[in-house]
Amino acid sequence: MKRILTVQDISCVGKCSLSVALPIISALGSECAVLPTAVLSTHTAFRHFTVRELTEDMRPIREVWDKENITFDAVYTGYLASERQLELAGELCESYPDAFILVDPVMGDFGRLYSGFSADFPKRMKKLCDGADVIMPNLTEAYALLGEEYREGAGTNELRELAKRLCEGGAKIAVITGYEPKDGRCGALKYDSDSGTFFEYTAEKVQTEMPLHGTGDIFASVFAGVACKGMGLDGALAAAVDFTAACVKHTVLDRERRWYGVSFEEVLPRLWEYIK
Repeated sequence: MKRILTVQDISCVGKCSLSVALPIISALGSECAVLPTAVLSTHTAFRHFTVRELTEDMRPIREVWDKENITFDAVYTGYLASERQLELAGELCESYPDAFILVDPVMGDFGRLYSGFSADFPKRMKKLCDGADVIMPNLTEAYALLGEEYREGAGTNELRELAKRLCEGGAKIAVITGYEPKDGRCGALKYDSDSGTFFEYTAEKVQTEMPLHGTGDIFASVFAGVACKGMGLDGALAAAVDFTAACVKHTVLDRERRWYGVSFEEVLPRLWEYIK
């Protein structure tokens, strides 16, 4: 059984980050180990919430793993709360040179960085991305990593060029999520710097009244879980797109849905269908 370490925050209530990664990676047949970066009462879309950063706990936890000779087949990073946590995540990835490294550079969406991140944060995040096997930014994060202003409505050719430039610092593969080729579909675009090839996969876009929180975490968790089963990165991307779309569709159709997240739990039994 593969062991995947995911490094990100956990919300006591709210469907994102570790509360999404743990069940999805486990359902895909891998052991999911965690290194929490922060504990929140609820995620930040709620009006009220508390946050406790766990920066000072990250290194002692890793030191225990070293003493116990615990290793990981993959390291998947998500939300990192500070520049210090970026440094610790980078040291962690370097400690496991044989591990598959996936960085989801969680920093912002809809053309804006999340509150609490300085203008210099994307530059520090870029350093972590440059050492990864796969980076997985949305469009906002892709532009931020390159130090450029967000441009809405970028076409396929522009996104392909963007993905190529994201790999120039050393990342092997860039996957840009939220790719919309203007035909009522949505998915992701992947560039492999070793082969110089692109792969694009989309599903029917489901219209929602407001943004749904946690779709990026669902996508990245499925991608990590499928990739570590040896099913290929193109297959991992396709499964992640299909499953995320199915979760959004299920959420929209559920009148009793909770506004603060995607109702992925009831779709989990169908996850293997998308892999097949």
